[in-house]
Amino acid sequence: MRAKRCDRTHIIYTIVTADGDSYIGVTAKTESTALKSIRSRAAKHYYRAKTENKNWLLCAYLRTLTSKFEIDVRILETVRGKSAAHTRERELIATMNPLLNTDKRGMSSATI
Repeated sequence: MRAKRCDRTHIIYTIVTADGDSYIGVTAKTESTALKSIRSRAAKHYYRAKTENKNWLLCAYLRTLTSKFEIDVRILETVRGKSAAHTRERELIATMNPLLNTDKRGMSSATI
């Protein structure tokens, strides 16, 4: 049996609103380019916001849009390995303090 890869490239991205608010997330590079991968992930965020009744800040923002093509998504970093990517994502959330991230697990109360 083949061992599961643990060194896949992950992309840390940000979704930025017209008001300058932001969301930071991480996703695996599943498409041919990093930009295609984060656009695909943003489309999933948009779909969930429109079809599920989540009370998350990002979902509330995405529900105000009329098209997934209105989402401004940008690459922050690419990181090799899932664990390293999630650790770096938490560091960036703590440093940049994005307003649309509802889940602030792993951060000290001083940064929330």
